[in-house]
Amino acid sequence: MAKVYADLIRKGKKTLDDVPEKLKAEVKAILDGEKD
Repeated sequence: MAKVYADLIRKGKKTLDDVPEKLKAEVKAILDGEKD
């Protein structure tokens, strides 16, 4: 699910504020390139 949010953020459909708290760290890590 985190990958889906990261994808939507990259496309400009969502922002990090739209991500549920429990997924924020994982989504941020994906966006920062820590994992793929």
